[in-house]
Amino acid sequence: MIKDKSIFIKNIYYMLSYAFTTLNQGGYENVAAEEFDNLHNLFSAILAKGIGRQLKQGLYREYLNRKEDVAVVRGKIDMPGTIQNRLARKRVLTCEYDELSENNLLNQILKTTVMILLRHAKVDTEYKTNLKREMLFFSNVDIIDPASIHWDSIRFQRNNNTYRMLVSLCQLVLEGMLLTTDDGEYRLATFIDEQRMSRLYEKFILEFYAKECPQVKATASQIPWALDDGIGTMLPIMQSDIMLSQGNKVLIIDAKYYTHTTQVQYDVHTLYSNNLYQIFTYVKNKDTEFGEKPHTVSGMLLYARTDETIQPDNVYQMSGNKISVKTLDLNLDFSTIAAQLNAIVEEHFV
Repeated sequence: MIKDKSIFIKNIYYMLSYAFTTLNQGGYENVAAEEFDNLHNLFSAILAKGIGRQLKQGLYREYLNRKEDVAVVRGKIDMPGTIQNRLARKRVLTCEYDELSENNLLNQILKTTVMILLRHAKVDTEYKTNLKREMLFFSNVDIIDPASIHWDSIRFQRNNNTYRMLVSLCQLVLEGMLLTTDDGEYRLATFIDEQRMSRLYEKFILEFYAKECPQVKATASQIPWALDDGIGTMLPIMQSDIMLSQGNKVLIIDAKYYTHTTQVQYDVHTLYSNNLYQIFTYVKNKDTEFGEKPHTVSGMLLYARTDETIQPDNVYQMSGNKISVKTLDLNLDFSTIAAQLNAIVEEHFV
């Protein structure tokens, strides 16, 4: 899929910059200017810079419940434990208390990710040196099993919101680049898997339009089902990837990141049927929502371009709506990628 690896890796940084706006808020200029020959170095450089910034602000700490034997009362006495100590003729109390600690899940995720990167041969010495230096401040933080992390349960608030980008990047590394060897050890795969890249691809396109195209409103809105009787029990939620709107003009974009952009049977290339059914369903239900008011609702499947010979580039008129299928070439200079995205807005809204 990748023709020029260095250009593609640089574009991964730009995609991350839009997906995580923290990268655009200063302090990451040196990372943006560097040339990376693999993603492991890119992620290591961003983490090193981000963790360094976090250390200047102070590591996030939260109250954790402790239970231990102490000579004097601390917090609340645990009676069963204290009785056991008395029976064993130990002159100590078992107490429960809350302690403000940096050994919490967010810091454990950072340390676990860094330790995996430090063991990888593709991470250059300069990035390992920076990460090792920063890990000195994580001496009281535990390493955890990446498979035990429940990412959906992580909540950010005002006093730990600076961790949002770092933890999201760690998730991209741990979920997208981890493989388990036969002896149970974790190692990094050579590349992010298709599913994780697909999420980043969607987020990048949405945030690009939100920031760079103020003439349209960019959201990832849900689309209500057009129900005759209003009963929608057990119907799945229709969640769009990107919805661009300007007045009564709407373009629904489904971003697709696949290794192969078409399916082949008997040497005949066709679009993935499920993708086409999905975007058509989104468009028709959104179309019905406007009722009798003048409006235009269009749909687009926007694939990340591969190195296959045949690439979809088609426009269909279906039941009064325009459905387009296009590809976005991530192997080009980023200014060209931006021009491709801007051209889509000009085509549908200008």
